[in-house]
Amino acid sequence: MHTGHKPLEGKTIVVTGGGRGIGKMLATGLLSAGAKVYISSRKQADLDATVSELSPLGEISSFTADLSTDEGVQALAAHVTERELAVHALFNNAGANWGAPLEEFPAAAWDRVMDVNVKGVFGLTQALLPLLRAASMADDPARVVNIGSVDGLRAPAPGFNNFSYSASKAAVHLLTQQLAATLAPDVLVNAIAPGLFESKMTAGLLAVGEDAIAQQIPLRRIGRPQDMAGIAVFLAGPDSTYITGAVIPVDGGVIASR
Repeated sequence: MHTGHKPLEGKTIVVTGGGRGIGKMLATGLLSAGAKVYISSRKQADLDATVSELSPLGEISSFTADLSTDEGVQALAAHVTERELAVHALFNNAGANWGAPLEEFPAAAWDRVMDVNVKGVFGLTQALLPLLRAASMADDPARVVNIGSVDGLRAPAPGFNNFSYSASKAAVHLLTQQLAATLAPDVLVNAIAPGLFESKMTAGLLAVGEDAIAQQIPLRRIGRPQDMAGIAVFLAGPDSTYITGAVIPVDGGVIASR
């Protein structure tokens, strides 16, 4: 293990959906480990609040972009390309969710969710490839880390009704493996499959009571910010250079116990 220094010192990292929730947890960990971080989101207010809160930890800036559109993807890539010669890691975390009963589930819910969660992930990875390749070294390849979900590893319980979301996250996991094989050895591509963390997306679920939910998780708690920060720093850092194509559940044992 590397001690006595910040493992991501000198690295430039892009985190999408970085204004709140898991993206903010990722950005916090990466900044604390010494990285320079760009965050993006559709909501300028979220970005401004997060930049102002996290600035004491290191160099962080933001860019507003809707990654469900090709224009948004290209605009973010252009923004970073104008400012950086290399990007050491890309965290594809921006995501959309939609819940509705099967009979009422709208076509728009497929387009919106698949466009952000799958097409946006592919498009931004593609657009930033030149900068990722520029950052890559033989003993320290560039990284792409996609944020999947435990809902892409097993069917959600009946009643969750997030049909396009779970399908999109399964797609993210398979896309991760295909990109890993395609981009080896220059770029390592892995996915994190979070279980239950506190975010706007899980607010409705947690409203029924965190303790009640925690009883259904083998480790008897929901995820903490440090749980997400830790895996992010590991996957972007010097101790994970032999891992690519992995989908890593960070879920308190939910997948193992199903």
